Amino acid sequence: MPENATEVTAAGIARLAGVGRAAVSNWRRRHADFPQPVGGSATSPSFALSDVERWLRDQGKLAEVPLRERVWQEVAGHPAGAAQALVHTGCALLLVRDRPTAWLELTGTSDERMAQALPYAVDHVLTARLGPDAPSAPGPAAPPGTVGTPRTADASGPDAPSAPVASGHAAVGPDAPVPGSTVPSAIPSASAPPSASAPPSASAPPSASAPPSASAPAPGSAPDASGALHHANPPEASGVHRARAVHTPTARDLLPSVPLLRAAAELAAGIGAGQAFEFLLGRHLDANPRQYTLTPPHLAELMADLAEPPADEGRPASARPLRSVLDPAAGTGSLLRAVTGPAALYAQEADAGLAALTALRLALCADATRDAPASPAVRTGDTLRADAFPRLATDTVLCHPPFNDRNWGHDELAYDPRWEYGFPARVESELAWVQHALARLRDGGTAVLLMPPAAASRRSGRRIRADLLRRGALRAVIALPAGAAPPYGIPLHLWVLRRPTPGVRPGPDLLLADTAALAAPAAEPGGKAAGGGRDRIDWPVVRAAVLDAWRDRTDLPGVSRVVPVVELLDDDVDLAPARYLHRPAPGGGAAGLGEVRERLAETLRLTARLTPPPVAPAAPAHRPRTTVGELARGGALSLHAGTAAPGGPAPVLTEHDVLTGAGPTAATPTGPEAPGTAQDEPVLLQPGDVVVPVLGGGTVVRVVGERDAGAALGRNLQLLRPDPAALDPWFLAGFLRGTSNNRQASSYASTAARLDARRLHLPRMPLAEQRRFGERFRELAAFEEALRSAERIGGLLIQGMYDGLADGTVAPT
Repeated sequence: MPENATEVTAAGIARLAGVGRAAVSNWRRRHADFPQPVGGSATSPSFALSDVERWLRDQGKLAEVPLRERVWQEVAGHPAGAAQALVHTGCALLLVRDRPTAWLELTGTSDERMAQALPYAVDHVLTARLGPDAPSAPGPAAPPGTVGTPRTADASGPDAPSAPVASGHAAVGPDAPVPGSTVPSAIPSASAPPSASAPPSASAPPSASAPPSASAPAPGSAPDASGALHHANPPEASGVHRARAVHTPTARDLLPSVPLLRAAAELAAGIGAGQAFEFLLGRHLDANPRQYTLTPPHLAELMADLAEPPADEGRPASARPLRSVLDPAAGTGSLLRAVTGPAALYAQEADAGLAALTALRLALCADATRDAPASPAVRTGDTLRADAFPRLATDTVLCHPPFNDRNWGHDELAYDPRWEYGFPARVESELAWVQHALARLRDGGTAVLLMPPAAASRRSGRRIRADLLRRGALRAVIALPAGAAPPYGIPLHLWVLRRPTPGVRPGPDLLLADTAALAAPAAEPGGKAAGGGRDRIDWPVVRAAVLDAWRDRTDLPGVSRVVPVVELLDDDVDLAPARYLHRPAPGGGAAGLGEVRERLAETLRLTARLTPPPVAPAAPAHRPRTTVGELARGGALSLHAGTAAPGGPAPVLTEHDVLTGAGPTAATPTGPEAPGTAQDEPVLLQPGDVVVPVLGGGTVVRVVGERDAGAALGRNLQLLRPDPAALDPWFLAGFLRGTSNNRQASSYASTAARLDARRLHLPRMPLAEQRRFGERFRELAAFEEALRSAERIGGLLIQGMYDGLADGTVAPT
């Protein structure tokens, strides 16, 4: 195998071929010519991607690897790791988008020459988009070898680019030549000696797509009363001349990435450079769920909307004045990406690799939306200990800080001037982030922070909370439904703050809102459950309720209340909204219990009508049997695996929907796509499809009807699409639900049973006999749905009666 060739795991092979991992294990055992492992471990081997593709094609199991999948496998199997591969890919995609002619010139050479010339072209684009790569200010250094660590190679060293920067380039536009060359033949040879010329210039002019004009202002600038641009702070004062988060990779680093970069450029030609990077970043985050704490896209949009200046509401994004927005704990950049309208973006992230990915993500999406300048200022470092923007005063701060951090700098930051409202206790790291956000706001600026609920109630923070209230800095505490953001089992809070303006009397009240009731499970007339889990939150309803409560500051029973500050300044200063809001009783209170009772009675009558008749015992039938796998090979049905995730513009049938009997998770308004939501082409449901969950080894099977048709098949679901001329779908679903059948087809190698639909058994029957069995199975499914509805409605009636008797709204007689 060639050195540095892309490797793929068994899970990657399964994704390529559209099968389960068990099938890959079977192939390895049964086929002597299956490619041998080239790396990994005995329990988790890796294989050469090229060898695997060749074997799959020879076996007729793969016609062609989708381009998206091939590029992702190149990223996942990169010898320097997926994070470093994504940084190289992001740099190349910037070059593809901003200087397509230069990119085509580079790709017309060998991989070695391309790697030698790329650093200069990449550096010009990075400088135009992210600023010069100046030496970083004193502070904690990034660990050696991490993504984004500055490189200080001598110009004549082995990692130095081998061609000087050509002088006289007036712009770095789409048609500008590669620095140091004018035609492909001028690109230096891989064998040419390294030049002793100066390294790539850090003062390259901005690209032609973002000229230094009012259409692309520098970060930190804002329009004055006359419409002219001015800097809110001098660049040197705000720290914008510190080292950028993305450092120019060297020729030696880029050489193993050249095949990946060529493939990524091909993908970008079809879907755009920004979307290509979003897809790859999303797959990387999906593959490492425990390594990153993400801000879901709908929550990010809500936080950005809450921070929108009142004067900008209702105005088109293009007509809004430029404002500055800071995220001091940027993560993957989701909050800044949700900002609409022209804005100068600032970000700081402690993890060097994540900061580099965030900078590239913001730079690649900036021109796609045409709403923000193309030069986000992203810096690396611990914000509380080494603030990269110590004298910056922004209009807006958006922040999803780390929770429960005991090592936030309590000992060394005791006399920091940011603690205007009190020195936070060691266990109150979140209140340190609150005060940092206020310190980075101009007078009257707004900050929105995602906070754990304990920050509103812990006694150790009561003095700081009291001072925030007295001085009018804290304007709202909004409780979100559980599942809105990780950790998904906790109903997190949003704190909305405004920096007090000297001489202006602070507001005398605090808005408290609780949206949990808007997403709580409830029985609808049709029996469908609403809410319940992160995939079931009705974000449009939650967003509308929160924004209406914030903008109007009105009381809405059970949802929001404007509380005078004097009522909150007790010994505990507990700001948890649930303490001050009375949630409406289930079923609409005492007045609605009569309607709930009638719905329950009607459902019970339907259940009685659908109750199966007494069974007629019969001797066990010994019929010839077949498997789903054999039927698939014979063409009687086809198998598909779900790939879609909720949160996109189309409805998705999720595993939760199948297990609870609910309809597909509704589509949501199209907005910025967050990493972690990148998807392959989804499988769309058709009437008669049979859906089986992969995990759990249970006996839940669903036949798709008109209600589900057109939705995308979600993850952890398998779809069986029978040929109606050979198989009845209800017959198929009924026999798949047999307990012994599921037990034989499930794997118990891990803590969760995993079902392989190919191993499920079916009896061989004529189609007319299948339909007779299928009709009985259909009746059982209707009876089951009626029982579920009765259970939900009965639960509402019971809880409503308990609450009514307890609060006196229902008489005991």
